[in-house]
Amino acid sequence: MSGWHATVLTIYPGMFPGPLGHALAGRALESGLWNLDVLDIRDFATDRHRTVDDTPAGGGPGMVMKADIVAAALDEAVVTGPKRPRILLSPRGRPLTQARIRELSEGPGAILLCGRFEGVDERVIEARELEEVSLGDFVLSGGEIAALALIDACVRLLPGVMGAEDSASEESFEQGLLEYPHYTRPQVWEDRAIPEVLLSGDHGRVARWRRAEAERITRERRPDLWAAYQAVQRDGGRGPDRPGSIDKSTGFK
Repeated sequence: MSGWHATVLTIYPGMFPGPLGHALAGRALESGLWNLDVLDIRDFATDRHRTVDDTPAGGGPGMVMKADIVAAALDEAVVTGPKRPRILLSPRGRPLTQARIRELSEGPGAILLCGRFEGVDERVIEARELEEVSLGDFVLSGGEIAALALIDACVRLLPGVMGAEDSASEESFEQGLLEYPHYTRPQVWEDRAIPEVLLSGDHGRVARWRRAEAERITRERRPDLWAAYQAVQRDGGRGPDRPGSIDKSTGFK
């Protein structure tokens, strides 16, 4: 199998490809630039009710996904293709950044476990060395939406997916800054005019304006990114990680 390869483990396989079957990702999927496998975790259950969860040890509300069932699904996913990162979308995971997305997009793909209920038995997380990733400080019903977001972010960076190959380099987080404002025709709309500098034809002035606007917006909206950007600038751009903290990842119950 050629191309970037995503395998999703879920109890709701009908949610895929979902939006990934449309627009850039959908066209790239049809053309073979990336591949998608979906495994139904319930297929690995051992009882006639296809049970994948049980009550939490020590008591408490909700249910927990069973280690043996999840491990069996993961082991099946690992068999296909080259070694890929095994990712659990989790509210306690490390925030997903554009830098990590780029790393994933440059590799062979990823295996994504979509948790449900109160979470996944800790033993399978440890035994299968799952990387826990978070999309944001909020709660979702499950990891499927997070998996869709992660895959979309990776696929759009694959060679041949985006029309303008250089457009991604100016997007939010790529340079440690939020993106500058965009405008298009009409030149005046509801008494609001496009900034004169963008109509000047002076590419140097336009570039300086865009950088200044990106810095202003980052400073005002994301002081955490701004502080990291300034630190890298003071270090001559040689920081250990280029700042790129994208929206932090998903919780679920």
